[in-house]
Amino acid sequence: MKDFFVIAIAIMIFIIIFQIAKASEYVSVLKGEEKSAKQNNRINGFMLIAFLVFGLIGAWYCNSLYYGKTLFVQGSASVEGQEIDTMLYVTIAITGTIFVITQVLLFWFAFKYQHKDNKKAFYFPHNTKLELIWTTIPAIVLTVLVVFGLKHWFLITGDAPKDAVVVEITGHQFGWDMRYPGKDSVLGKIDYKKYNQPSGNSLAVDFDDPASHDDIRASEMHLPVGRPVKLVIHAQDVIHDVGLSHFRMKMDAVPGIPTTMWFTPRFTTKEMQVRTGNPNFVYEISCDQMCGKGHYSMRGVIIVETPEEYAKWMAEQKPEYFTYFKDKDPDANKTEGADSAGVAKGTGAPVATAHK
Repeated sequence: MKDFFVIAIAIMIFIIIFQIAKASEYVSVLKGEEKSAKQNNRINGFMLIAFLVFGLIGAWYCNSLYYGKTLFVQGSASVEGQEIDTMLYVTIAITGTIFVITQVLLFWFAFKYQHKDNKKAFYFPHNTKLELIWTTIPAIVLTVLVVFGLKHWFLITGDAPKDAVVVEITGHQFGWDMRYPGKDSVLGKIDYKKYNQPSGNSLAVDFDDPASHDDIRASEMHLPVGRPVKLVIHAQDVIHDVGLSHFRMKMDAVPGIPTTMWFTPRFTTKEMQVRTGNPNFVYEISCDQMCGKGHYSMRGVIIVETPEEYAKWMAEQKPEYFTYFKDKDPDANKTEGADSAGVAKGTGAPVATAHK
């Protein structure tokens, strides 16, 4: 709040000084002091040129100072994100060049064509050829950029490769939950009427659907490197947004409307720790849509690992179905059976035998 007031006071002081200067200029003109007005014009012209020079130097300095802290230097962590980076660089190069040219012309013209007694204003009301040039060329350039953008958008939101790993991610205030299909490679259905039925079923999985019996639920997203990954995205309350900045991906999570996107991870988490020089580096899932007072804390973690590590992790997971229906868990039944046999044998208790 203190910084806000300092900035506001500085802006007000600037406005007051500017208004006083303009008022003084108008008074001078009214008094016939044209010499003063011409002098002010020259001063303003030189100040505009100085502002242009120092502004461009400042922009270049800030870029050189902070570029190393951006995600660009790490490179895209997904194969598809590399093309998106290239598209962004091309867009910045084109728009940046045009920005510099137009700003230089704007400030230079203000200096060069300031009022002088021996110069008469030249009115240029219409030129069809010039208007066609400055309308057609930008339209063509922007159309090309939009087409490339749509190409990448249709790629990542289109059909994923057949061998893609499928992960369902569900956003809620304020966190993420992941679900993986089991050996049948099919995710079980979701029915909002099943929410918390049985108790704890916060993803509203329909366990009457046999495809859900081997699905795996996780609080972290594990992905194999070098293999396409398809995300099936849900939201339970308000609109969220799955932001994967390292992979150059993002997609809205809309209640009642599943969305999808896919990408191919390039580097494992361990490799990125080396690339960034940060031993604590992790891929993050952010919510890129304001979703409530806890929006800032809506963070998820992605662990990208080798195919062998991923397969091992999957093998260690137990289907969520057995969490709610423990009597259906074959491993639990085996353990209980072994424990019962061991107790009977160890205590010398008689074991009933059926006779025909």
